[in-house]
Amino acid sequence: MPVVDSIAPDYAGEVTFLAVGGRAGLDATTSRAAELMPSGSMLWSLDDSVWESYEVFGQPVTFAISADKVIIDQWFGIRNAGEIRATLDILASTAG
Repeated sequence: MPVVDSIAPDYAGEVTFLAVGGRAGLDATTSRAAELMPSGSMLWSLDDSVWESYEVFGQPVTFAISADKVIIDQWFGIRNAGEIRATLDILASTAG
């Protein structure tokens, strides 16, 4: 998450970043979000239905979803900045 947060400002206006909290309470999630996403470039939610919709059973998992709701890429675990940027470049190129 910190790697994505550090890259997110470079894609402002092209890609929307949303992190879904790890099934903890609001206070714990808010505190952890501030630690992991200090840039403020990422949105976050506590909506557990997102986990169910994408059949997510653990973290970290990432989905790159186009504006027309097509999954461009997805991965479980950690990627380096270059790998993430490659996916984000593809995602940004699909944005209208």
